[in-house]
Amino acid sequence: MTAKISIRHLYKIFGPREKEMVAKVKAGIDKPTLLEQHSHVLGLDDINVDIQAGQTTVIMGLSGSGKSTLIRHLNRLIDPTAGEIRVDGDDIMKLGKSELRRLRQKKMSMVFQKFALLPHRTVLQNAMMPLSVQGVAASEQDREARKWLARVGLDGFEDRYPAQLSGGMQQRVGIARALTANTDIMLMDEAFSALDPLIRTDMQNLLLELQAELHKTIVFITHDLDEALKLADHLVILKDGAVVQQGEPQQILLEPATPYIEDFVSDINRARVLRVGSVTSPLSASRFDGDIDAGSTLEKLIALSDGDTNHVYRVMRGDEVIGQLDMKDLVKALVPRVRSSGESGAPKG
Repeated sequence: MTAKISIRHLYKIFGPREKEMVAKVKAGIDKPTLLEQHSHVLGLDDINVDIQAGQTTVIMGLSGSGKSTLIRHLNRLIDPTAGEIRVDGDDIMKLGKSELRRLRQKKMSMVFQKFALLPHRTVLQNAMMPLSVQGVAASEQDREARKWLARVGLDGFEDRYPAQLSGGMQQRVGIARALTANTDIMLMDEAFSALDPLIRTDMQNLLLELQAELHKTIVFITHDLDEALKLADHLVILKDGAVVQQGEPQQILLEPATPYIEDFVSDINRARVLRVGSVTSPLSASRFDGDIDAGSTLEKLIALSDGDTNHVYRVMRGDEVIGQLDMKDLVKALVPRVRSSGESGAPKG
């Protein structure tokens, strides 16, 4: 399967001799040493990621891990020190100014953490901005902006100004603006991190609803693991500018590749996050205590079983039987893997 966005051997070093420093990084110098000895900052270290069409790829990590630096390379707000980025097979480093402008207008839209709304323009005018920049007819700008504002729950707020809206409503305008652009790709940089927890949950649910309907290629940046596990089809975890582990979120949770990841996922409510399908085994039982959908959470199955570990359930995907889940196996899945002794894990924060 050809990736919508393909990132290969991407490096970013901040400093006046960035090209010279790439060789040192490739030779094994780490981020703290590069800063201490050469006064250069290692932003990205040999990133290789494929972002598939129609999926949500979540890039996460702690502060300073390089996640926001990475997303800004995808539309060339930042140029790499070395490496390749292809969008629909085209090397975006070879694009001229006019081609790059078309990429940003026609193929990629962006939703920002701080909303980035124009305060002197109404909600409707803000949502119309992408089409206005493209020179689309005013009637079409109005029609499309109103359609997407209604879709994100802002019907009737078109004539308000950003200052008259709550934070959650302002971010809905930001999402409507991105959808009005009608791009294949949406870049979302910490889009919900400035919101209160309940509003943040509402926005996550809205994004899941929109994605189920529209199948956009979404690149979502977050430092919140719960949010990442909820939204991601493909999860990429960064540390010090490098990819520590990437893959299907459930699999990362069940099979962390390093002590850093083990520590990172250790405090997660696994029952709320893990899906039944991720811990299903082949059929072997002669009788079952009921059926459960593969997409249900383990928390739902625990409630269904009333916590009885003697139960065995048949696991379904639609009308298809895909296996079984013994409650004893469920209990094992709830226990995080113990970190290897003597190895350090992820910093807390």
